[in-house]
Amino acid sequence: MGLFIHLFIFVVCFSTTLGKNVEHAELVVDSTVVLAETDENYICATIDWWPHDKCNYNNCPWGFSSAMNLDLNHPLLSKAVEAFKSLRIRVGGSLQDRVKYDMGNLDYTCHPFAKGDGLFGFSEGCLNMSRWDDLNNFFMKTGAIMTFGLNALYGRHKISHREWGGDWNFSNAHDFMNFTISKGYQIDSWEFGNELSGKGIGAFVGAEQYAKDIINLKAILDKLYKNFHPKPLLVAPGGFYEKEWYDKLLEVSGSNVVNVITHHIYNLGPGVDPNIVDKILNPLHLSKVSTTFSSLEQTIKKYGPWASAWVGESGGAYNSGGRHVSDTFVNSFWYLDQLGIAAEYNTKVYCRQTLIGGNYGLLNITTFVPNPDYYSALLWHQLMGKGVLSVESSASPHLRSYAHCSKERAGVTLLLINLSNQTSFKTSVQNTASRIVVTIEEISKRKKTFVHHLKEAVSWIGVKASDVYIYREEYNLTPQNGDIRSKIMLLNGDPLILTSDGDIPSLAPVHVNTSSPLSVDPLSIKFIVLPNFIAPGCK
Repeated sequence: MGLFIHLFIFVVCFSTTLGKNVEHAELVVDSTVVLAETDENYICATIDWWPHDKCNYNNCPWGFSSAMNLDLNHPLLSKAVEAFKSLRIRVGGSLQDRVKYDMGNLDYTCHPFAKGDGLFGFSEGCLNMSRWDDLNNFFMKTGAIMTFGLNALYGRHKISHREWGGDWNFSNAHDFMNFTISKGYQIDSWEFGNELSGKGIGAFVGAEQYAKDIINLKAILDKLYKNFHPKPLLVAPGGFYEKEWYDKLLEVSGSNVVNVITHHIYNLGPGVDPNIVDKILNPLHLSKVSTTFSSLEQTIKKYGPWASAWVGESGGAYNSGGRHVSDTFVNSFWYLDQLGIAAEYNTKVYCRQTLIGGNYGLLNITTFVPNPDYYSALLWHQLMGKGVLSVESSASPHLRSYAHCSKERAGVTLLLINLSNQTSFKTSVQNTASRIVVTIEEISKRKKTFVHHLKEAVSWIGVKASDVYIYREEYNLTPQNGDIRSKIMLLNGDPLILTSDGDIPSLAPVHVNTSSPLSVDPLSIKFIVLPNFIAPGCK
């Protein structure tokens, strides 16, 4: 009898211990209406101007990744971009306001950036037109979409240590754009300046002066592209959001001048911060950025409802990113979470700093091999559609949940991010459109009811019941050997590495019966595609 009691106590204690590490949660997806909508090509990456001798914290992580000298013929670079089929790439960055274009009106010899006493410690640099040809040929070959950042300081003069005044001299940019048109190059959008808003980073221009120059740029674009439909978008200001400055820009520039309002985000602090990983895994810290998205959304609604919002540059940690952090698995917790948050606030495009270069590149600076965040971006691009759906969760804040209409097919795709290093989450998913519980174990006990609801789903999707598989797709992302700072990401237990031919590996799911419980392990990320999820809001 005594042995039985001891055994009973052991079982109870053991079960209680396990219970502390498993949290049951319910997710309710409102599929009746789209909360927000992204652009078809929401995922974007940047190519910067930094030369090889750009250094931070005694580390020089840029190599030859500049728009001036990146090896555009490298096969891995082409394959990485082509995998997206239509990846948006923003060419721009801190030195773009010191770039001149090698046109006939230049008053000096065209030369690259060099160390000096100019902005950010570098001289002015010059983009020669043979390199411009190479860049455009690369974009056309890979199917990439180009957003190009123009020099918005040209012709101005310093008023104080960082403030610049005077009218923008548009002559060099005008000739450059005219040349671009004459060559038949397709530029999706032209961005005016980089980080000149508010107090600026390195330099700033007052909002009224900036707005005046934007009006001139709009007139130039309308004239140069008068026979083009559609015309390239005018994008601005490519800086950090400060409400008064952004409000004034839209007020002064007026209706339908600026098509896209861009802002930059580096909410993890400096790349040298020893607490970056703690910030990435802190749900309260990750959520703080919602205030910026919400405020910008209100600015656009009030002063510029004709414009849309983009994140023009976001690398998590600034000053080239966090060494041995930004290029590892753990960074995907921040990256995918911010993609989810931004989309909920009607952000149309999100540009990651960088495609290659710095510590935060999607590709390794020397080998061009994809880092973990590359695969996170590619999975989002392949699975998450434009329509953003609202998700209510009973889970603790460590389980981050996002839902979108599935891309180019029926159903809904969930993104679940578990920031906890101890707790796994066992979740059920409910649909407000039908109140069908699609992933809990009770389904198997109520098969007839489930089949009845499935037929309803089938009738909405428009296929025969016999053609429908009762499954969901899961893409489970974990780090190699359980090390969150690993540079190898596992997909459903298999390492994501290039094939023997140097191709991007196939991102294949595992098919799981919908009657199986849906769980998310500690420190893991999971995309779940529910092909039979009734979603009347997804059209």
